Amino acid sequence: MTKVPESARALGYAGLLPQAAALLAVIKGGPVSWTAMALAYGYAALIFSFIGGAWWGIGLARAETPRWIFLAAVMPSLIGLALWFPWMEGWSWPGPELIGLGALIAASPLVDLAIGFKPDGWMRLRRDLSIGLGSLTIAIGFAAQAQGAM
Repeated sequence: MTKVPESARALGYAGLLPQAAALLAVIKGGPVSWTAMALAYGYAALIFSFIGGAWWGIGLARAETPRWIFLAAVMPSLIGLALWFPWMEGWSWPGPELIGLGALIAASPLVDLAIGFKPDGWMRLRRDLSIGLGSLTIAIGFAAQAQGAM
């Protein structure tokens, strides 16, 4: 691939809409707020896992990819699962986990830079989408904290 397809760009940006809707629902409050927080966490964790899957595919497709890429590729799924565990145990959730997950998503393009995968337009798209989703997820986490979610 030498250039990011326009359809990938359009669908990528559209992928920010569910998290934006969740943020609005959490800010609005009320009975739907808790569900919106849980959905926001699930969506962010799924997308983070998807990013790891992309790294796995890049690692398989490119011989010059660093050997550590496969370890990096499985970490998003494991981190997403680990950050879900407090909810399963009834501990304080989801504010801190959303904030941490959002920060990791926002920083994820650094892995793309490290592996050298940079088709035309890729890093801009990755930066925009990762910072967008990461920021929305962090905002939902802070809103959850402000509401005293548990």
